[in-house]
Amino acid sequence: MSAELHFSSLCPSLSLRPARQADAPCIDRIYRSARPDLQWINGDAELIDTVQRQQLQVLQQGTGQNYPNAMHFIVEKARGAVGAVMVDFGPNEVRIIFLAMLPEARGQGYGKAVLQGLQQAAKQVGAPLAAVVWHNNGEARRVYQSLGFVLEEAGAMADKLVWHPDGRAIMAGAV
Repeated sequence: MSAELHFSSLCPSLSLRPARQADAPCIDRIYRSARPDLQWINGDAELIDTVQRQQLQVLQQGTGQNYPNAMHFIVEKARGAVGAVMVDFGPNEVRIIFLAMLPEARGQGYGKAVLQGLQQAAKQVGAPLAAVVWHNNGEARRVYQSLGFVLEEAGAMADKLVWHPDGRAIMAGAV
């Protein structure tokens, strides 16, 4: 990635570093906490655990197949993990594949700071920044919209929201 992500002015001591194999348990915890819907499965704890593990594997394998150049980062605050982000700098857009914070780090502005850093990077490469947001994740939707993301494509379970570096807002169905 040629664009630097500057967080110091957005959130002191917040940084991104490439994820390592040793981060797998932390990423697992972040993913599970970001998917409360998987707790609603009608089954015992072992079944729920299996489905959660499989869903994380699907995300990781799908990312590798669909976005082979995606970058996986750990979000750190004062050298401690607070979240994770997967992002792909594709030919037509910068796509946020996954962004979540640990439960104890939510609501402190870290996700918003990461998004602002990604907006800076997208602006530097001259590409829109896109993310898919689940319908049941109202807080994330509010954060994205507060940063200028607009609905580009409505879906049955989730919507694609896009931020354009030049400020244009294209709504779904617009001519």
